Amino acid sequence: MSTNKKITAGIIGGAGYTGGEMLRILINHPDVEIAFVHSTSNANKHVYEVHTDLFGDTDLKFAAELAYNIDVLFLCLGHGDAKKFLEANPIPDNIKIIDLSQDFRLSQNSKFKSKDFVYGLPELNREAIKQAANIANPGCFATCLQLGLLPLAAKGLLNNEVHITATTGSTGAGQSLSPTTHFTWRNDNLSVYKAFEHQHLNEIGQSLKQLQSSFDKPINFIPYRGDFTRGIIASIYTESDLSEAQALNLYKQYYTGQAFTHVTNHDIDLKQIVNTNKCFIQVKKHGNKIFIVSILDNLLKGASGQAVQNMNLMFGLDEKAGLRLKATGF
Repeated sequence: MSTNKKITAGIIGGAGYTGGEMLRILINHPDVEIAFVHSTSNANKHVYEVHTDLFGDTDLKFAAELAYNIDVLFLCLGHGDAKKFLEANPIPDNIKIIDLSQDFRLSQNSKFKSKDFVYGLPELNREAIKQAANIANPGCFATCLQLGLLPLAAKGLLNNEVHITATTGSTGAGQSLSPTTHFTWRNDNLSVYKAFEHQHLNEIGQSLKQLQSSFDKPINFIPYRGDFTRGIIASIYTESDLSEAQALNLYKQYYTGQAFTHVTNHDIDLKQIVNTNKCFIQVKKHGNKIFIVSILDNLLKGASGQAVQNMNLMFGLDEKAGLRLKATGF
């Protein structure tokens, strides 16, 4: 589509972490104009009074009312709240919706009234996303782990148990305070949570079966809370007959042409991808096991950045528009 006329966007839930990241991206997106950002608790406040780093970047204020003269609506709400919002506020079908909650990710929940939601992982569903009216944006752990496993499933080579250990930054828990997000608890600390039963396992299994319908092995996932603010690092291994060279070639071939996912056999670390929309994947072989390390920023490629990537695909824009972001590096 022509970019002479900017896409108009609305944001629901603009005061939280994902809403803040959405604002930071869209304020600098060359093809988007923010029509409104909604927050009942912060109505009429300047955005920079909540997201203080945006002082000097925008005079936008939080709105208490919705507007429907927009092209796309981002739902940056908690799990369960997106569905409640759509029940209370019917959105016209001509407005595209990109939902960042888990409410519509699973196939059994992907239809809501007249709206069908496409699972928005570009490395899996690129062509469907381009044609979609509504997107269910993947979870942060789900994105990181799927990108580490999709190439094997695509070739029907995921035939053994999968073992995963992954650590996420504190922003993955959302902005609302809880005992495990306070600085005094999180600092100099590390803990396991939701071992073997994390909610993102459902969407991971769904995607793997989409590529390899015969996949029926356990995914043993141990998530950790990390002593840092943002990023996910996942270590994945499974038995495989592939050599390291074969596995590396398989992964590079699968991600050829993908804008943000890059494969290497060199060591990788979180600072390479924090504050970017990239996912880096390292592929190695140890004995009879293929070993994959997958890293991404949980608030960008794991949430708001991927949502904007999906928007770019839906509207026929440059996929990288607004997402050419600088890593922290050091």
